[in-house]
Amino acid sequence: MAGATMSVPAITRPPAPWLRDNCPCAECRDPRTGQKLLQITELPAGLAVGAVREAPAPDGGPGWEVEWRPDGHRSVYPARWLDSHAPDGPAYRAAGDGRTEADKELWTAADLAGRIPEARWDAYIGSREVREQVLDGVVRLGFALLREVPCRDRMVLDVARTFGFVRETNYGELFEVRVEADPNNLAFTGALITPHTDNPYRDPVPTLQLLHCLHNEARGGDSGLVDGFQAAALLRERDPEAFAVLTRVPVEFAFADARCELRAHRPLIDVDPLGRIREVRFNNRSISTLHQPPAVLEEFYAAYRLFGELLERPELRLDFRLAPGDCVVFDNTRLLHARTAFAESGGRHLQGTYADLDGLLSTLAVLRREGASA
Repeated sequence: MAGATMSVPAITRPPAPWLRDNCPCAECRDPRTGQKLLQITELPAGLAVGAVREAPAPDGGPGWEVEWRPDGHRSVYPARWLDSHAPDGPAYRAAGDGRTEADKELWTAADLAGRIPEARWDAYIGSREVREQVLDGVVRLGFALLREVPCRDRMVLDVARTFGFVRETNYGELFEVRVEADPNNLAFTGALITPHTDNPYRDPVPTLQLLHCLHNEARGGDSGLVDGFQAAALLRERDPEAFAVLTRVPVEFAFADARCELRAHRPLIDVDPLGRIREVRFNNRSISTLHQPPAVLEEFYAAYRLFGELLERPELRLDFRLAPGDCVVFDNTRLLHARTAFAESGGRHLQGTYADLDGLLSTLAVLRREGASA
């Protein structure tokens, strides 16, 4: 059969429950939505592959028909699908949702010289290709910078809605980053803000943050970004046990003001089941009192300090100054952001909002699909 690359013995290698659970027929999967109709508990006991024969697949290409024992159900699997999804094939080696270090380009400031992911707002809005490049930058490098975004009130919400949905928090749909007379957060003062991730006291944490500059005439107030995945990878290389400590000791993050009280217990470094870095939470202002045995506290604070030192390495930090019309979009589960101190009498006004990676990843996937079919 031309085009088929999987032999009859190969199709019988995958576990029978896995193969049957992926049956594409209309009895097992709704043809309108693509969603499964069969419950795992409905599979017959003693399920096994019976007869196997070549058969044309529903997509018109070559395929394999399986007759199942003991119930006689028939499934037709496209050979292309079997090649792509073989349990020990390419899909297994690339398994993941695109959020771990395996799918990222880790960086130091020098790595980004002359290649910061950026675009003008009109090009981003007007070109599918430019929009795809910008969103890919957020996924791959952790951020992107949009230039010449109109300096109007609440425009940051419009930016977020070009790729996803606004995540409303206790700060509202958006928050004003400017000096406040009675601040509930150091961000609303002129103080130095060291590298940190936002809202670590939430679970789930907002996975994307946007900051849109409306006005910036203050002396100081420059912005900085640090690749937390890069720092975590350096920690793992330098001191594997310290890395392991920070992946297993839950940290108590907390925030409280007159209107809310928020808490989350999560490690500073989160890894997926394969041990790949998936999330960094780091915010010295929000770490509450840890409640652990003395020996655990000793090893945690030693590892915490080491990680903090790595995050403050100058070569890891990309420094830049936001000008009016600049809007930075960044991954709040990976990148830490910072700010130099500025004179509170100076004029500096940013508007920010939160969004989530799942919306951006969905938009990017659709843009790529449209590009492939163009």
